[in-house]
Amino acid sequence: MQTHRAFLSGLSRHVATGLATTFTLLAAHAQALPGSDAQPISQAAASAAAMTLTASWTERPFVLALALVLGLIVVVMTTYGVRHVVFTLSRLFGGQRYPYAGIQSAVWPQITVFIAAHNEEKVIAGCLGALLDTDYPPDRIRIVPVNDRSQDGTKAIIDTYVIRYPERIVPFHRTGGKPGKAAALKEAMSLAEGDIAIIFDADYTPGPGLLRQLTAPFFDPEVGAVMGRVVPVNAGTNLLTRLLDLERSAGYQVDQQARMNLKAVPQYGGTVGGVRLSAVEAVGGWHDDTLAEDTDITFRLLINGWKTVYNNRAECYEEVPEEWSVRMRQVRRWAKGHNQVLFRYWRQLLQSPFVSLRERIDGLMLLLVFLMPPLLLLGWSLALALYYLNAGSLVAVFIPLMALVAYGALGNFAAFLEIVMAVLIDGHRRRIRLLPINLLCFFVSLFSISQALFESMTDRLFGREMVWHKTLRYRKSEVGQ
Repeated sequence: MQTHRAFLSGLSRHVATGLATTFTLLAAHAQALPGSDAQPISQAAASAAAMTLTASWTERPFVLALALVLGLIVVVMTTYGVRHVVFTLSRLFGGQRYPYAGIQSAVWPQITVFIAAHNEEKVIAGCLGALLDTDYPPDRIRIVPVNDRSQDGTKAIIDTYVIRYPERIVPFHRTGGKPGKAAALKEAMSLAEGDIAIIFDADYTPGPGLLRQLTAPFFDPEVGAVMGRVVPVNAGTNLLTRLLDLERSAGYQVDQQARMNLKAVPQYGGTVGGVRLSAVEAVGGWHDDTLAEDTDITFRLLINGWKTVYNNRAECYEEVPEEWSVRMRQVRRWAKGHNQVLFRYWRQLLQSPFVSLRERIDGLMLLLVFLMPPLLLLGWSLALALYYLNAGSLVAVFIPLMALVAYGALGNFAAFLEIVMAVLIDGHRRRIRLLPINLLCFFVSLFSISQALFESMTDRLFGREMVWHKTLRYRKSEVGQ
């Protein structure tokens, strides 16, 4: 043990000496550039300054520890930045995988379409109407609107459609029980016909061919879940919706498709997607104690050898938040639910014999993504602390490096390169002008996710249950239509 400590101590001194000498000599070189009024620093003076800086670090182990933690954070952030570059290059130059896209006609299986609805009187009729107009064989589809304890006109609208289409719509009205989408879907699954469940949130408007696109991958017996692309229907409402449109484009057009290209870990998103019910039962059924049932199912299927398929051509339209307070609450809910899944399954992910090395790496980075914002805040705080502790010129290197990688290091929150690529692929070049303003969304997500982590820790400390919050809808009420 003493030998190891002596080795680490010596290594720290050598590293500090090397860094200090390098930075000091760089400063000397900068002063010697043509046009500089300053006199060049001699090599002897530079070495003396380096030794002084080294001594200040090695004699202050607390400061050295802070610097090492900051360096580790920079490495982690840079790794996520590299990940985004890899995804972007895959989308630009790599082979694009669209498996099952060629299936246009087949003996389509029996499916059940579930519509998750809690106080959705403004949007539920639009979703039901769109599903009734689908080109999927009507005798092989059952539509189940899941009315979860609604206190508005949702039930009345659903019942009106049931009267008009009794052979196609089977309602599930839930008046009590555990709150949350996961709990409601768990109970509603008793009404499923067939082995395929397609799920939509009530604010989504599926196109006529979408059900075929989402069902086709299930002809592969290894597929446990399918995910389509989400596109905001209210993107032009205000600045926030335009910025969220950029985020959605990057998250699906580049991030999800790149995972599909690279045979990594496409994510089932809980809506505009489907699951094989026998696969879900095989991995433990629906869990009603999570805020992110979609991420929970994604990783349980992955760990047990089932595939999740992303179909970038299966587009469906949704409402995105139009108010910053609603957006912040939505992000906090996502972060809490995602981190629940992280702490439940990270060990199983690393140990599963069914997961490839590539899936293991991407899956772990996906699980950790909502820890990156608080880690980034910690890095900024450490950089400031080191500056005020007079830690020397090393901080002058770390601060700009942190700023450089920070913008592109927030995982699914639309890294800069992914936004650019998504905008170009979608052909909406004018939207590129919004990129500088996207810093606003960056900081909102940064602080909302960090707040969610703090709330999760206090909830766990004081034994409080996490509460599911519904996202506000903005369309005109459809009661009476």
